[in-house]
Amino acid sequence: MTTIQEIFKKAEQIQIDAEKARLRRAAKELERRQKAFDEAEEFGRIHMIAVDHIFPNPNQPRRNFEDDSIIRLADSIRRFGILQPMTVRRIEGSGITDALFEIVAGERRFRAAKLLGVGAVPCIIISVDDRRSAELAVIENIQREDLNIFEQASAIASLIDMYCLTQEDAAKQLSVSQSYVANKLRILRLTLPEREKILSYGLTERHARALLKIPSAAERLMIIERINKHSLNVAATEALVERHIAESSSEKRRNLPKKMVLKDIRVFYNSIDHAISVVKQAGINITSDRVEADDFVELTIRIPKEKNVSCETFAAAE
Repeated sequence: MTTIQEIFKKAEQIQIDAEKARLRRAAKELERRQKAFDEAEEFGRIHMIAVDHIFPNPNQPRRNFEDDSIIRLADSIRRFGILQPMTVRRIEGSGITDALFEIVAGERRFRAAKLLGVGAVPCIIISVDDRRSAELAVIENIQREDLNIFEQASAIASLIDMYCLTQEDAAKQLSVSQSYVANKLRILRLTLPEREKILSYGLTERHARALLKIPSAAERLMIIERINKHSLNVAATEALVERHIAESSSEKRRNLPKKMVLKDIRVFYNSIDHAISVVKQAGINITSDRVEADDFVELTIRIPKEKNVSCETFAAAE
């Protein structure tokens, strides 16, 4: 039997549990507000972050960092400092001094600063996932036009492959048209030697796309040399490609084996009859039969095996 004391004790425990729950909710709310405050402080300011705590973005679309360009940038930083902060994201740890960061935009500045031996660089911290970080790296380079045409195309292709995007999805993410994405991806059909020639000769993306009409890589390389030799613009290049295709088609037609056209099948029959007559004149007992059906004509020619006549006999018969 429950006593009055036990009832009061149970009621008091219920009140204690309710207070604990309220305090836990209050603590969580305070933690949320503190995090929001810290993030506002972190994301809304420029921070000096140690170079040793910053790492390159593995999804960086740029593959070629020219030494001369980095040296010139380093000289500018030495004289004027880093005028535009880098953009980074936290990948490990908390706070600023102990955390590790990954570059979203600004790897050239990072490389130049390391070349100078700078200990810390100005950075803006953003909160993004792997996918958005890769997208921003591509967007930043495309907008600045820092990438060559094939790096841009490869970066877009990597985004599409990495996250299973359609060309339309990629275009939306990069704030460009779908035709822009399609045209970029088309030039990746060119081989590595062709790409190197196009870049070394300073040809444009439109030059590259014009070359794609030629199916042979060897022929495209030959055309690239002619474009460079004569300093052809895009219109002249397109005209050259069309002429080359027309000449190649004409040459192929000339080299095709000639086919005999029989306008009248009776000419064919007469040729066979003449050949049989010549063989008979040579002394060979050859026989022939012709059977005509609705949809075909069957010719049967029988030559005895035991008879062997020299070529001179045929010549004499003719």
